[in-house]
Amino acid sequence: MMRSRSLLFACVGALVTAAGVGCSNQATPPDTRAADEAAIRAKDGTFEQGVATKNVDNILALYEDGAVLFAPKAPATIGKAGIRTAFEGLLGAPGIKMSFKTTSIDVSHSGDLAVQRATFQVETTDKDGKPSTETGQGVVVWKKQADGSWKIIADTNADDK
Repeated sequence: MMRSRSLLFACVGALVTAAGVGCSNQATPPDTRAADEAAIRAKDGTFEQGVATKNVDNILALYEDGAVLFAPKAPATIGKAGIRTAFEGLLGAPGIKMSFKTTSIDVSHSGDLAVQRATFQVETTDKDGKPSTETGQGVVVWKKQADGSWKIIADTNADDK
């Protein structure tokens, strides 16, 4: 009986060791957060350039196909077709100028998601030629794609006033 129990424990021990249970031989993945943050920051100018040139395709290139856009006083917009419509309306505003300043980017330890916070300023001109300036803050959630690039999956903002 004692011998069969010893044999049983030896077999279980061998199986546990073979399966790697309790022991990890996997190397810790490299920490790419600094490079990921830099890659996202490099996209900051893409949005402003898209607004300046009224090129909605440049703006949409930042978004994943199923992304969601939450804008003040508007229902959630899901998918690139709806986001295109939203930005075409914005870009049609007379005298539109936009600027953004990233305040922080936090990349997850797993390196597949990031949260970007920013401030923004939007300048427009009303139908009488009177200038208007809006300021606010935004949050953008980025997801790393299979090819290593980053795309926006959620975008929301709020006016300061």
